[in-house]
Formats: sequence, C-alpha cells, structure tokens
Amino acid sequence: MPKKPLQMTTMTRTRPITYIAIILAFVFFYSYVLLPSHPTSSPYNSPEKSASWKGDGVFKTPSIHAPGEVIMPKLGNETIKQELGRASWKLLHTMLARFPENPSVDEREALKSYLYLFGRLYPCGECATHFRLLLQKYPPQTSSRDAASQWGCVVHNAVNERLRKPIFDCGTIADKYHCGCAEEDEKKRKEAAEGEDDDEGEMKLVKEGLTRGG
Repeated sequence: MPKKPLQMTTMTRTRPITYIAIILAFVFFYSYVLLPSHPTSSPYNSPEKSASWKGDGVFKTPSIHAPGEVIMPKLGNETIKQELGRASWKLLHTMLARFPENPSVDEREALKSYLYLFGRLYPCGECATHFRLLLQKYPPQTSSRDAASQWGCVVHNAVNERLRKPIFDCGTIADKYHCGCAEEDEKKRKEAAEGEDDDEGEMKLVKEGLTRGG
C-alpha cells in the first residue's frame, strides 16, 4: 500500500490547530469588543464609602470623582475644629460665589471633582465623613454661579441643622460671603463708560471735519 506524502500529512494535522485558533480569536473579539463590560464590584456601590454620583446630569462617569476612604483621622481638638470649619465654609462659599455665570463643561467638571476630593481630604476625619454623606444626598450643582452658590447654602444649612445652629437665609448668602464681584462689575462699568466717551469724541471730530470740509 503506497504511503501518503509527508507534506499532505503535515497539512492535515495543522488544519484543526488553525480552526481552533480562528474560533478562539472570534470568542475573544466577541467577548471584549462587541459586548459591553459590566463590572461586578466597584467602590461606588457602597453609599458609606462614596456618593451615588447622580449629580446634575452632566457628568455620568464616576471615575472623575474621588473613590476611596476618608484619609484624615478624627480631629479631637474642638477649638481647632471650629476654626477650621469657619475658614473652610468661607473658602467654599467665596469660591462658589466667584464661579462663572456660564461655566464650560471643563469648569463644571473641575468644580465637581474639587468638591468630592475636598470631602475625602478634609483635615477633620469625622467631618469629612458627614460631608461625603451630604454629597450623596445633595449632589453638587454646577450649571451656573447661582446654582453653585445656592447648593453651598443648602449643604451648609444641613450641617447647621445637625449641629443645631442658626439656619441661613439662602437669598442673602451673597451678602454674608462677599465674592468681590461688585468691585469687578464697577470696574467693568467704568471701562465701558470710558469707551463710550472715546467713541463720542471720535464721532465729534469726524463731524467737525466734514463740516469744515463742506
């Protein structure tokens, strides 16, 4: 009986290997490219560790926020804690009061990320935990300067209510935490008025030139 050529035998043996490689490549492509990924666990799934991150509907990816535990330990010195709280509220309210009136997407993302990081890095550990729970209940509002300022007032009032302190009138929050905007607005008004005076002077010279030339 004649023997099969060596070349034909080798090709016959390599065909199953080729088919298996093609099938594995297809399974890999289908599993990791065509199908969306669904992680089974995430640090955002625990409301005690982080917020629900619903926000005001613009930033839906939780990775821009600050996952992980509160970093700082408990602050036992009540005097330092109160001084820190007053300084921190002044910083936050002034920052929100100076936030752009019509912020860009990047500016809104920056503010939101800052607030979540603030809640993780705040020097008073127990205060930071409470603040992060407030971020979960009252997600930051960043659509405008007024929205951000009013959000800050609501959150501050929530803290005051827990500590049994007086509640702010959010309609007058800008009067308590001055942003310096009035001085800037006055400067812009003066610059605009000076520009109008210059335009009027140029128009007057043009008219006088035409009259003399005529």
